[in-house]
Amino acid sequence: MSLRHSYTLLAPIYDLVVRRATQVLRKRSLHRLGDVMGQTILVAGIGSGLDIPWLPVGARYVGVDITPAMLRKARHQRGDVVVALHAGDVMALPYPSDAFDTVIMHLILAVVPHPEKALMEAIRVVKPGGHILILDKFLRQGQRAPLRRWLSPIMGRIATRTDVVFEDVLATCLRSGQRSLEVVSDDPVLAQGWFRNILLRKTEIPSGSKA
Repeated sequence: MSLRHSYTLLAPIYDLVVRRATQVLRKRSLHRLGDVMGQTILVAGIGSGLDIPWLPVGARYVGVDITPAMLRKARHQRGDVVVALHAGDVMALPYPSDAFDTVIMHLILAVVPHPEKALMEAIRVVKPGGHILILDKFLRQGQRAPLRRWLSPIMGRIATRTDVVFEDVLATCLRSGQRSLEVVSDDPVLAQGWFRNILLRKTEIPSGSKA
């Protein structure tokens, strides 16, 4: 079952299941954006738009998602900002390089089949000096978590993977030439550190160096 198909089926009940469980995490994560006046910000994998009520005013927002049924729900979310909604794949974003000041990735890296591709695309479209704000569930390197690893092939076909190791995803990006990146912060936020809030910065590339 493709993500588009499964989330089309989940769309009618998604907010009922997910909103209450994640709204505090979303609000705290987005508070880290600080002053966004004049910025252009991408919400990658915006889904049904549960981030929209908590987005700070002052920026131009773009939201992208692969599932039309979720985007239809996002259009009805109420907040203090306007978000331009586009259909697209976070693993192959329909935007030019260095187009955004910040990329928000809430609960999307553990959903897509290839999180390293999604992160590399976020790195590509964010400007040098810009940030990638991540909220998701990740196993730590070497963490056994047998139940989560056993469930992941099943859950990954329906809604979300439960075995993604962020350090492995990041290492793959770095090996692929995305070396202009630093981890600004990495904080546990829920479920004994399974859910983490991670802030990355795309660093300036010295003149004459390869990207």
